[in-house]
Amino acid sequence: MLTRRCLTLLLFAMTLVLPQCLPATGFAQQVGELDNGGDQQAESTNEPAETVAVTGVVDDDAIRERLTKIYGAASKAGWLTDSEVILDSGIVTLKGQADTEEHRQWAANVARKTEDVVAVINELTLNDSVDLKSTQDVIQNSLQTLWTDFLKRSPLLLAALLVLVLTYLLAKGTAWVTHRVLDQRGIRASLKDLVYQLTTIAVWIVGLLVATVIAFPGMTPAKALTVLGLGSVAIGFAFKDIFENFFAGILILWRYPFDRGDFITCEGMTGKVEQITIRNTLIRRLDGELAVVPNATLFKNNVDVLTSQPQRRVRIICGVAYDEDVDQSRQVIEEAVRSCESVQGKRTIEVFAQEFASSSVNFEVTWWTGSKPVDMRRSRDEVVAAIKRALDDAGIEIPFPYRTLTFKDPAIAAAAVGTNES
Repeated sequence: MLTRRCLTLLLFAMTLVLPQCLPATGFAQQVGELDNGGDQQAESTNEPAETVAVTGVVDDDAIRERLTKIYGAASKAGWLTDSEVILDSGIVTLKGQADTEEHRQWAANVARKTEDVVAVINELTLNDSVDLKSTQDVIQNSLQTLWTDFLKRSPLLLAALLVLVLTYLLAKGTAWVTHRVLDQRGIRASLKDLVYQLTTIAVWIVGLLVATVIAFPGMTPAKALTVLGLGSVAIGFAFKDIFENFFAGILILWRYPFDRGDFITCEGMTGKVEQITIRNTLIRRLDGELAVVPNATLFKNNVDVLTSQPQRRVRIICGVAYDEDVDQSRQVIEEAVRSCESVQGKRTIEVFAQEFASSSVNFEVTWWTGSKPVDMRRSRDEVVAAIKRALDDAGIEIPFPYRTLTFKDPAIAAAAVGTNES
């Protein structure tokens, strides 16, 4: 009997309590739906508090008045337009327009941080209209700031410019002193050029660092070198060919076997080396054209240095008729070559019977002359003319090509002979 009464009282209590709980649950669901309509940041911020105050709560009108004053000041700055604050039991609804997304989030955060605000519904929209006046003001302010900074830094910029001028004069003076010192030591021209160019580069690097520190007081040489070190990889990839030619130029100037004034042949190009710089080499072709060749090309490919020695050997082929005496012909040719002024008498003159050609016995004639291309051409011209005169004076024939025709039929042979006689 007692148990039945207890069950009856329990059911009656539940009947009284459940209607009071259902409206609160529906309200919580409504607030959750409103929060889901906001952005992700609002969802995380508007989570229900652990405890909600019941006594001593700030009135909605006081919260609205405070937020309205704050947003009014923001409207004067152009952050918000037509802002409106709606409060209902501590829930703030923001309406109006914001000029940027950053200011839109700022307005919501201000409301969230206000005392006794339960949740914030941010219905501020972004102002997508184009305000030419505002854009003009921004540009004008930026230019004004740039001009003001320029005027403030103008003394520093003038001092940096003066340092660059002094660097130029110092580089010229250092180059002059370097040339004078190296000339007294008798160092070869390419090595002098290398020392001169490296010294000039070093002076300019120091001058640029000093000018940078003066123009930008916050910059130090250590910071500049750090930035250069961090960007060296990107610079290396971007200017791979330039650095390759730079190091190839250093190696060429340091110990490569050709110098200014030498005649070289590379990749089918022959000419005189006029200048060797850190990046490229200037070569004057035999026809007068100037070729600018990257140093990496000369360093990677075969280079024939025509003037590495003061003399070069020249070779021609001279033929005499089969009826002539070979020994006599050899002696006549050798004496003719020896009589030429362009032939270096200190070196051996060689005349060898080389082969039995179709119409003549060919001699290989070699001698030594100057190493420049013009010396070789001039000497070849003189030697060929001297051999021709000597063989003519000795009565030795330089034959034309002979052709012998043999006919098996006597009648055809007789007809051919008759034709030749007529």
